[in-house]
Amino acid sequence: MKLGTYIFMLTYVLIFIIGACIGSFLNVVIYRLPEKKSIWKKRSNCPHCHQKLKNYDLVPIFSFIWLKAKCRGCKQKISWQYPSVELVTGLLFVFLAYHHQVGQAMANPMFFRDLVFVAGLIIIFTTDLRYYLIFDAVSIPLMVFAFLVNFFILSHSGNYFSILINLIVAGLIGGGFFALQYWVSKGKWVGGGDIRLGAVMGFMLGWPIIFVALILAYVSGAVISVILLAFKIKTMKSPVPFGVFLTGSTFVALFWGQQLLAWYLTNLGL
Repeated sequence: MKLGTYIFMLTYVLIFIIGACIGSFLNVVIYRLPEKKSIWKKRSNCPHCHQKLKNYDLVPIFSFIWLKAKCRGCKQKISWQYPSVELVTGLLFVFLAYHHQVGQAMANPMFFRDLVFVAGLIIIFTTDLRYYLIFDAVSIPLMVFAFLVNFFILSHSGNYFSILINLIVAGLIGGGFFALQYWVSKGKWVGGGDIRLGAVMGFMLGWPIIFVALILAYVSGAVISVILLAFKIKTMKSPVPFGVFLTGSTFVALFWGQQLLAWYLTNLGL
């Protein structure tokens, strides 16, 4: 195997390790947000016995395997959320490096933009799945970041006004779509977090890709809900963490939205 191939492979391994370490930090954010704890000041500890974790207990993925999914102190089970988030973050960072062509990614602002987008979506996905909550502490900064970074990156083409209008329209469509449902149902169908997530989606994707993401979210949500009902895992009265489907569809639309839209319009004969 040539030296260039080794370097190429090692680059992906390094990116995966960095992604897994960031995933470990995302776990801290996910765990501490509901408890309104600082994500910076305190060391991580066991949620059962509150024993402070040693550095060697915090190695992403490996520590979970080494400890056999149990706390070193009290032997209580460690949630699978921790290695799952670390693994998924690492793999998605590798995907982003591949998508942006790893040799050129470091010079591409879109690569770093997408790293932040993916990290934010992972947090929202996990908190909504686990707690049925979408936190403003994540969605609002992500909303501002998405709007500003897309405006500055895309405005290099010189179409400042059209890009500005596109982002504003997409944000209003994404947020307004859920705001209307919130108003009609008096908060029974969706929550305030969904409204702000809709705006995040619009600023991330722009128009018309926000349209693709919304369709994907509702189609995937309907399919999964039917499956869960069929296997009696959920009932008609069970709450649905719709942010899970919104974040998943946003990720898909971010990278394949144009192709999906073209396929859709082609099949409509437009």
